[in-house]
Parts: sequence; C-alpha cells; structure tokens
Amino acid sequence: MHVNAPFLPLAMAKLGSVVRDKFIVGSWAWELPRVPDEWLYGIPFVHEIWVPSSFVADAVRPIAMNRPVRIMFHPVAVGRPGSAAEGRSESIVFRVLTVFNAASSFARKNPFAAIRAFQAAFGEDPSARLTIKVSNASLFKNIRREMSEVIDGYSNIAVLDRTVDGAELERLYFNSDVFMSLHRAEGFGLTLAEAMLYGLPVIATNWSGNVDFLNEQTGVPIPFQMVFAQDAQGTYDFPDMMWAEAEVDAAAKALQRLRGDPTLRKQIGDRAARHAREVLSAQAYASNAQRYLGLAP
Repeated sequence: MHVNAPFLPLAMAKLGSVVRDKFIVGSWAWELPRVPDEWLYGIPFVHEIWVPSSFVADAVRPIAMNRPVRIMFHPVAVGRPGSAAEGRSESIVFRVLTVFNAASSFARKNPFAAIRAFQAAFGEDPSARLTIKVSNASLFKNIRREMSEVIDGYSNIAVLDRTVDGAELERLYFNSDVFMSLHRAEGFGLTLAEAMLYGLPVIATNWSGNVDFLNEQTGVPIPFQMVFAQDAQGTYDFPDMMWAEAEVDAAAKALQRLRGDPTLRKQIGDRAARHAREVLSAQAYASNAQRYLGLAP
C-alpha cells in the first residue's frame, strides 16, 4: 500500500473487501528524523513496513510496534542510462543542473543554497551555466519572486518553470556536467538517483536518505550544519526537529574542482552509474521483495 500511515485507514476503508485477509505492507516515506504522531493511525493496518532508506527506517521504527521495517530502495528507471559524456555534445560551457518540485516543499529542497553555491563558484561567468528545473512553482505565493531576487540578474542562471516530458528531462540530464542538490532533507532522493544513473557526478547534502547510495566514491557529499525545521508551506514545519543546512562554500569549491577536472567528473559519474544500476534497479527491488515475502525460488 503506497499510502503514508496517516491516510492508510481511509484507503483501507475505501478498498473494503479487496484487502480483507490480505498480507498488508505499508510502503512509506518521510523526510524528517521523527514521524508525526498521526502516523500511529496506520500501524494497526499493516503487517510490515517498507521504506526507501535507512533514514526513514530510523524515523519509523520507534512507532512500528514490532512490525518489521524493511529498507527497500526505490527501483529507479531512466530512459538511457550510462555515461553522461556519451549523450552530450562537446561544449565549452560548464553546465550544472538542479531539479525539484515546489509542491514537495520549497524549504526542504532548498534551491537558494544551490543558486548561492553556483554564484560563489563562478559569479557571472558566461562559460558556466546553472539550469533550475522547477515544477509547480506557480501554486505557491512568492516563490517565483523570491527566486528572481536571489538570482538577481545573473544571466548565466536559467529557470525552467514548467512540466517536461521524459525525453526533455533526459536531454537536461545528458546536456549537463554536474547535478547539484543542497536539500535540507530527502526521504530517498529520486532526482539524485536519476542523475547518477545518467552518469553525472552529484553534489549533494551529506544527510538523510541519499547517504545510503551517495558517498565519496559515488558522488560529492557536502558537509552541513543542523538547523530547526521550518517550512512556510507547512508540511515539514516542525521546529522541535532539525534538518540539514548544506555548507554553500564547500559546494562552491566542489563545483570549481569538478569544472577544472573533466577526468574526475567522468570517474565519479561512471562509478555513480555502476553503483546505481546495481542497487537501484527493478531487478534488485524484485529480488528483495521476493525474499521478504517468502517468494524467492
């Protein structure tokens, strides 16, 4: 059941006899160190719980009431996995990409940190370019204005504020040299995993769900300080909990290092792609699911 715990009783009531006498697995995700109290509502309806990272597992186990909590990485599929260099044209422009959905909490995704890191690394250098792919920004008051204020006329920073199809998203990945996510928290880190599968070196906050698959060998982890979780959109506004604030200066230095060393970019990207194909494939997910459910041959 891919329905988070607070809404699971409603889903079960709607499904009715469909789920009667069935073995119920709750597939849940969350992005802070502790789940809210209302998650307790879903526990009586599941036999076990699957989560996409050890970070989420640590958040769920205290309320699990002896239900098994299994770490099941999401199976990540991309159109054409492999080395980013194979799919992009030669260019003197160093291209950095960040992708996020404003509906998933602007504060949590923290694009301002990525913008400031890029500005600190390259200023207004036209031979470096940051593309910010955002969706659903129009749904939230002031987001567009605030992003424009932070970008502040930098002509080498472009905002792509619309939904794109799979082919266009693939082109964005393949036409980039580096992917950057200075998020405050991720339950898993889907866009990071996708970028890795496309063979991109990923600069990312070294905290929360992505640390299960992104390390110094498979990416560029960025140190952080812990700050109180505040979210104007409300979803993650829990000032009694904390999340990560990535060190912008460290991210800027990582950008400069990767720009100056194409060999290093390729080495990290190739290792990232190999590792992601191994642990984030549909085959790996199916194998683990069969094992946990006692269906393995």
